[in-house]
Amino acid sequence: MSVKVTKVLFLCTGNSARSIMAEAVMNKEGAGKFDAFSAGSHPVGSVNPYALDLLTAKGCTVEDLRSISWDEFTGPAAPAFDFIFTVCDNAAGEVCPVGSGHPMTAHWGLRDPAAVAGSDADKRAAFAAAYGEIESRVRAFMKLPLDSLDFPALQRELEAVGERVR
Repeated sequence: MSVKVTKVLFLCTGNSARSIMAEAVMNKEGAGKFDAFSAGSHPVGSVNPYALDLLTAKGCTVEDLRSISWDEFTGPAAPAFDFIFTVCDNAAGEVCPVGSGHPMTAHWGLRDPAAVAGSDADKRAAFAAAYGEIESRVRAFMKLPLDSLDFPALQRELEAVGERVR
């Protein structure tokens, strides 16, 4: 008997830090049960080096991470996502890509570590804080009884996950 793999898309505007980290964390923590992707409405075209350094240090796979447009997930050939999470406030206000399936959505807004100015240590601390929030939310999400909650209850739980750490 095959296990259903839950497909998740994380969206952000630039797709260089928060959504990339969420993709990597979910693929690490949920290997075999979850298949995560990330994209941006206006991708910057490269993954933030602080994100890559931190993800590598945390044991996440980084080789396939790239900053891409959410247009790659539109049309009939797009994966059928089960869930779409926005991780930045700008992306939450935009119209999400239309692919196949009828995904549930929620906003898991996070402070942008890439926007932090200051020393190298300040920037690394901001990325570590964002990683901790992402990891906490991903773990909380993966503990939800996805198959046994009805739509309204699951929607409430998804939104609650986004409010747990802020």
